[in-house]
Amino acid sequence: MTDPFELKDTTALVIGAGEGGLGARAALALGRRGARVVAADLEARHDDLKATAKSLAGEGIAVTTVFCDVTDENSVGALAAAAGEADAVLNAAGVMLRKPATETTPDEWRRVIEVNLTGTWLINRAFGAAMAARGHGKIINFASVYADRVGPVPESAYYASKAGVANLTRAMASEFGASGVQVNCLALGVFYPTQMTASLGDAPDTLAWMTHRTLLKRLGDPERDLDGPVVLLASAASDYITGQVIYVDGGWSAW
Repeated sequence: MTDPFELKDTTALVIGAGEGGLGARAALALGRRGARVVAADLEARHDDLKATAKSLAGEGIAVTTVFCDVTDENSVGALAAAAGEADAVLNAAGVMLRKPATETTPDEWRRVIEVNLTGTWLINRAFGAAMAARGHGKIINFASVYADRVGPVPESAYYASKAGVANLTRAMASEFGASGVQVNCLALGVFYPTQMTASLGDAPDTLAWMTHRTLLKRLGDPERDLDGPVVLLASAASDYITGQVIYVDGGWSAW
């Protein structure tokens, strides 16, 4: 019997794969299931991307690296050309801005929306069209538990962008589904520590509140809680799953 979670002879592209983020962990999870990995990130994160590649290669995983700015249509087009016929594309590129709305400038707002939402749209558009032409493919977007709620930290631009990613996922699934392409979204809870959440270490009361807020009474562990959902959505195990926002949040969204 064929293992539906097996990724041998497939190519997985992970965007936002620089070391220290959840994209790097996702790349490792996919590689461990047999996928050839194309790891992409900003050129400014060259060292982090190199570290991810070294980690994967150390486990015998075939890996190549590519620079990409998801807010630049030409850069996304070059990434599509460099990645070739990717079977699964996971977009973990994202930024966060923890600021009250009254202190957020329009330029800061636009930057968050450009990276998190417009960048996701550009990736989905480019790779969805290519996958549709081949008749198969998997796209995995990263949203957040804040896709349909807010948390204790003021970050209106981030909340708005992630809500957009959730509904964009449904829209892309609708457009590409008839061509055999599945588009899904992981709405992640608070995973700690990562580069994005490391600063919460300076706010122990907030971390304690977040821990209590989950039904499992713990925050997401990057080393154990991401691999399964990522492999599910990248593999044949999810061939009848599309247009879904899957919450990986320790039960945060259940109340």
